[in-house]
Amino acid sequence: MPSAYAPPLHAHFFRPLMRALFRGIFYLLSRVQLSGLQHVPSEGGYLIAINHISLYEAPLVAAFWPRSFEIAGAAVVWQRAGQSALARLYGAIPIHRGQYDRQVIDRTVAALRAGYPLLIAPEGGRSHTPGMRRAKPGVAFLAEMAGVPVVPVGVVGSTDDFLARALRGERPKIAMHVGEPFRLPLVAGRGRARRAALQRNADRVMMRIAALLPPEYRGVYADGIPSDPPEAA
Repeated sequence: MPSAYAPPLHAHFFRPLMRALFRGIFYLLSRVQLSGLQHVPSEGGYLIAINHISLYEAPLVAAFWPRSFEIAGAAVVWQRAGQSALARLYGAIPIHRGQYDRQVIDRTVAALRAGYPLLIAPEGGRSHTPGMRRAKPGVAFLAEMAGVPVVPVGVVGSTDDFLARALRGERPKIAMHVGEPFRLPLVAGRGRARRAALQRNADRVMMRIAALLPPEYRGVYADGIPSDPPEAA
């Protein structure tokens, strides 16, 4: 698999501008709380794994993360006028949910191997409520393929009505908590055994995120890793 990767040329110009813009907006409209930034690796590629409630987690992390990073987001964003413009200017990588896209996998793994951090939401989409949903195995697959650690990030306060509340003058609190980087166990086996091992690793990522969140945000991970449904006969 090729490891040569570089962000789009226009991203080198727009990312610092967008970072400054988002940072100013969050400071102006809300009360920002940051913790754990000392855990952010100073170099090399790694996955930034976040809980995903609304549209605001990725801009928040981008605004306050010490390093520029790549973003892998749902391709549906590219179908929405305002969000599409921001995603294209940032140089984000579209992912089609539920589809195996070799070009996207090659691109994301190449970015990680080339030393670029990559932000991903293991849930695969917004929950719209604070409780986390079961992770998709993609986060574990990328970590395995690229051989990189994972940095868990828990975001609190980024509800769907966050902007509406902020514009009403409430200045809601929004917090970003960064956990320590960790590596997932290597995945062995093939077929069903491999898929199960990848899911367990994805669940391990979510448990690390859950540890950074208050109980009401942990969702299906409130009592530990959820059990898999029994195999159909």
